[in-house]
Amino acid sequence: MASKTSHWTSPLVSLAALALLSGCGSSLASRRFPLREVMWKDDDARPYRVDCKPDPKKPTNPICAPEDYESPFVWDGVDAMLLHPVTRFFAVDPADESIDVNAFDEVPDSTWFTNRIGRTAMTPEEVGKGACDDKILHADDPDGSWVIDQGKENGANPGFRVNIPGVGKFLLKADEGDHPERATGATAIATRLYHAAGFWTGCDSVIYVRRSLLKLTPGLTHSDNTGVTRKFGQHQLDKVLNGAARRGDLYRMVASKWLPGRTIGPFRYEGVRPDDPNDVVRHEDRRELRGQRMLAAWLNHFDSREQNSMNTWMSVDAKDANASPGHIRHWIMDLNDCFGSEWQWENMSKRINFSYYFDAKDIGRDFITLGIPERPWDRVQRSPDGDIFGYFEADVYEPDQWKPGYQNPAFLRMTERDGAWMARILARLTTAHIEAAVGVGDFTKPKHTAYVVRTMVARQEKILARYFSKLSPVTDLTVSGSQLCGVDLARKTDTYARSRFRYSAVVHTGVDLDATQVAAVAVGDEGRVCVTLPRVGADGGERDDSPSRYVVVKLDNGIAAEPLRAHLYDLGPTRGHRLVGIER
Repeated sequence: MASKTSHWTSPLVSLAALALLSGCGSSLASRRFPLREVMWKDDDARPYRVDCKPDPKKPTNPICAPEDYESPFVWDGVDAMLLHPVTRFFAVDPADESIDVNAFDEVPDSTWFTNRIGRTAMTPEEVGKGACDDKILHADDPDGSWVIDQGKENGANPGFRVNIPGVGKFLLKADEGDHPERATGATAIATRLYHAAGFWTGCDSVIYVRRSLLKLTPGLTHSDNTGVTRKFGQHQLDKVLNGAARRGDLYRMVASKWLPGRTIGPFRYEGVRPDDPNDVVRHEDRRELRGQRMLAAWLNHFDSREQNSMNTWMSVDAKDANASPGHIRHWIMDLNDCFGSEWQWENMSKRINFSYYFDAKDIGRDFITLGIPERPWDRVQRSPDGDIFGYFEADVYEPDQWKPGYQNPAFLRMTERDGAWMARILARLTTAHIEAAVGVGDFTKPKHTAYVVRTMVARQEKILARYFSKLSPVTDLTVSGSQLCGVDLARKTDTYARSRFRYSAVVHTGVDLDATQVAAVAVGDEGRVCVTLPRVGADGGERDDSPSRYVVVKLDNGIAAEPLRAHLYDLGPTRGHRLVGIER
């Protein structure tokens, strides 16, 4: 039922809606949802067996897991900047709608994505905790108890791995020298927000470490971004620590907890993995990967490519990561580029998030126009309060114009529905949620914390205004008695002035859905909207899925260009209406 503050929409508005929508009955008949439970969980975590092979390092220990996928740094760049764009230019491959979407226009839980704040309320404290559990690092541990057993293998930020009995393995990374605290803080903050949005992420936390905690294992080596093996000894450790930000005699690092399972390399943003029988949807057609573009755009995660992802083999035997059977889980990681990472060249840094590293269209336009017309990156400016955050800003930012550094195959295929899906998730994050996430960045200067929060809120508002103007933002639909109720996220978030909302609803019934009638709409607090449903079915008689029981409700909020269409079956007075599908 609507709250006491609700009101009924004007009959004139409802009659106008009926006049506009009543002629659409024939088109509605082309899309009917079956009478069945909505899919909220994919079964892509089914265990399967992999043939065993000897471990090259320990021949007596077999590895019964999929082959590792190597993603060379240089090759990934060449493929993303040159080969893929050329192939795409000559291919005839229009972007259809995403495949892994359920009848409610949402993405089911899977090894790629888990519905969190998009479906279940989260407190700011839960957002701030992210994927971290109780096994975390404690900076007051005894001297020498953090054993360094590996140098950092890839990435721009130097670091090393520590192995602490009873707690686990953690990769420790320092900041870039010119922007103290940004990269470590960005990693911790962005990981929380990706986790809240629904992606599989690790636990990344800012810590301050005293040098005496660390104990270096002799004879360590590491591989750099080019694949060259180098020594990691006392000199390399000193170099990492000397480049880190400090508080007194403590060194600032971000500690990334080692992922569970056996790491087998990154996932690709296109195709499927041929040795995974559960991987049946092309990655570029997965909504969570397409819609991730808007999350990346919000946070300035321009380095959103395959090298910043990871697959792990999750063995059924939790004590043996190399055992079979098991399944593959897909993770997002290495988010340290968020919130204004820069290159050495200022002109290149200003173009980041507006143009690809190699953008043939922009290069051609600059050549033809001699670079005279003003471009978006010509207008970006640094903020005194955000001095360590480069050109992370909200004034010039336009969500649907945002570009990562490399052309991401899934991002390129994002449709309006994919972007709107992510916008609905981001709308659930209140300022309190954002403050909790930014708080884990543990910035020394309060102005830096305030700047990130302020800029994120402003960018979020732009995302919602852009995507709630096209497709209906009404969600969380439920049936209660004779009413179909939902939440208008545009109204709940005050994305538009309250005076702009004009609610109306038309109900289509009949075997051909050609019978129409205006339905009453009640508007309550927190964006709640309810439509009174007609009774068209009786107890008994026609079968449950008979076309005569089918009902389509078209709800318009007066702002979105497209209304919400809710599909239901009327199972009679005793069992009531059953919601089976949603269209936007």
